[in-house]
Amino acid sequence: MSLELDNVSLNVAGEPHIYPTSLTLEKGAFNVLLGTTLAGKTTLMRLMAGLEKPTKGTIRFEGKDVTRERVRKRNVAMVYQQFINYPNFTVYDNIASPMKLMGKSAKEIDHEIQQVAELLKLTPMLHRQPSELSGGQQQRTALARALVKKASLVLLDEPLANLDYKLREELREELPKLFLDAGATVVYATTEPTEALLLGGNTATMHEGRVTQFGETATVYRQPVNSLSAGVFSDPPMNLSKAEKLGNSMTLSCGASWSLDGGYSQLPDGSYFLGVRPHHITLEPLMGRSMVVNAEVDLTEISGSESTVHVKSANETWISLNHGVHRLEKGQTVKLYVNTDQCLLFDSNHDRIQVEG
Repeated sequence: MSLELDNVSLNVAGEPHIYPTSLTLEKGAFNVLLGTTLAGKTTLMRLMAGLEKPTKGTIRFEGKDVTRERVRKRNVAMVYQQFINYPNFTVYDNIASPMKLMGKSAKEIDHEIQQVAELLKLTPMLHRQPSELSGGQQQRTALARALVKKASLVLLDEPLANLDYKLREELREELPKLFLDAGATVVYATTEPTEALLLGGNTATMHEGRVTQFGETATVYRQPVNSLSAGVFSDPPMNLSKAEKLGNSMTLSCGASWSLDGGYSQLPDGSYFLGVRPHHITLEPLMGRSMVVNAEVDLTEISGSESTVHVKSANETWISLNHGVHRLEKGQTVKLYVNTDQCLLFDSNHDRIQVEG
């Protein structure tokens, strides 16, 4: 069985919030919605949950049409980035609430609460009120309540955003397994491409209310169907440059030139777009094939062991992500080395061009 969206769309005050979308999410699968803020991830999840009714289209769950069915009649659990807990309940009672509605015995409830509390490091807080908890602890309480509900459809809207780094890393590994072991279909929204890759499963890239691509996560990352999908799956943002092909040479609008071979050399002469993710551009010469871009430093951001360098080259802005600390001054001239084996080429409609060799 599965969750199926058949040509589902949503208009609000005549404005499209979700464009016609068809998706099939299989039972027991982990699915990621990846997109920037306002891409439509939360709205699409609310449609899946029954909190919003689509303007057009059909939603089926386990073969049943649930398009107009109330959310209370669906076996759904949803956790938002903005945690929601019952303020007058203890942490213990917040977690117990869905199990009480299911008619479980006090012994069963206590056993499951102790297990999930240990996993989410909530054991010392079980008898506290939500007002006595930090934001991260309240979010963990909401996650625990979703876990024990044993829902058939679990919707997680950036649920780890308010947690500390170490706990986020642990839960990224644990959460998919916990929900999937119960046979649930899981949908997880995130703005972070790295998180999508770490979670695995399937990913739908979203942009301004549209699903631009859906498939196995690693495949969507490596083989985007267009520049929108490639851009969504890039952090920092993907570099996109206009390019002209003439013979075996591709010349970018900034003046850099790429000597083509293999399948790309067989493409018709004309206008294209070249895309390259920042971590495939370095300040140091590369082994193998590369293209050199002469540029001027605009801004350098140092975060831990990485340096993000923003540069200007002719009329274009480029971003390079480098290992190590690089303290560069604004206006300093540099050479960027682009790994041409990792370049993506798009046609005039921004659809990706795939070639052999």
